[in-house]
Amino acid sequence: MSVVINTNYAATVASNNLAASNASLQRSLNRLSSGSKIVNPSDDAGGLAVSMKLSAAARRQGATETNIGNSVSYLQTQDGALKVAAKVLDRMSELKTLYADPTKSSSDLANYDSEFTELQTQLTDISGETFNSVALFGSAGLSVDVTEDAATSVTVKGRDLSGSADGVGTLTDTGVSSLGDIDLSDITDAIENVATFRAENGAEQSHLGFASELLSVNKANLEAASSRITDVDVASESTQLARWNILVQSGTAMLSQANQSAQSALRLIG
Repeated sequence: MSVVINTNYAATVASNNLAASNASLQRSLNRLSSGSKIVNPSDDAGGLAVSMKLSAAARRQGATETNIGNSVSYLQTQDGALKVAAKVLDRMSELKTLYADPTKSSSDLANYDSEFTELQTQLTDISGETFNSVALFGSAGLSVDVTEDAATSVTVKGRDLSGSADGVGTLTDTGVSSLGDIDLSDITDAIENVATFRAENGAEQSHLGFASELLSVNKANLEAASSRITDVDVASESTQLARWNILVQSGTAMLSQANQSAQSALRLIG
């Protein structure tokens, strides 16, 4: 091989190899320090795009799960109000039975009526209860999305507690001011209506509970899928780091040797 001064081919090759090894070393360092395989989009452009979509979907799953939790809290609050309404109706039915006692004086009956009118007020107050400014009772229901893409929803039925047909409106009507104005069947019908409301409420809570569980499972799976694309395998990358570290050190030593090899030409000139 010719001995030349102007061009040091060996040093050029060693320099290129050193640059490549050093770039790989820096990439391994960046991956291990960040915990991500994709430090720059150029590392895996397609994988980055897929990971971003999976991560966004997982975050929407979490947000939807939160919304479902709020709807369950709404239903639990509603059921608590219905439970109290049922107790009020139980007391009304008891008062109605006592009111029918022929041995009671008119003053006794007036005392029963006094408690009855207070219970009417309580039922009216319950009908106006709200959850975060949203009415618990009324004809309008709620539509709760149970998938992150809003493709599926669960309808929470409107429950008109003050209604005469399906609620307790027969007992709280302004024309009713005494136990003598109602029949026992009016109270038992109202109790049945409230019982139906609570049963429907429980069914909706169960539905939303399973929907929330599915979201939780899907979210975990989406996060796992994204992790396989973006998260670095520390064991594997540590091995690569050791490799590139050795190559950088050996490349540096060989570049030094290549630079010194040209000095042999001086011996020929001398």
